[in-house]
Amino acid sequence: MEQQKLPNSTLILVFGILSIVCCCCYGIIGLILGIIAIVLANKATKVYAENPEAYTGYSNVKTGKILAIIGVILSAIYMIYVIYMFATIGYSGIMEQYQEALEQMGQ
Repeated sequence: MEQQKLPNSTLILVFGILSIVCCCCYGIIGLILGIIAIVLANKATKVYAENPEAYTGYSNVKTGKILAIIGVILSAIYMIYVIYMFATIGYSGIMEQYQEALEQMGQ
């Protein structure tokens, strides 16, 4: 029997990588991509467990799931940080800090 590629194995890997890259977008995009990758990885793992000799690409699924877990953790930490910053100094305080940083970089 010819082996076929696991469904969504490449997509899981890509979403896992993107969840880490996008974790600094206020944590929301990275969190969404990471959760989607974890759900897809769990489904692919179940499919692979039923008939392991029929599928290839399980290493992509494992790597993508690990990257997605890291991305979810980083996104959650960054989201908590952003919420803390908005709660303590507010939007205007954050904008003042950005403006001061831009002025210092310009000098």
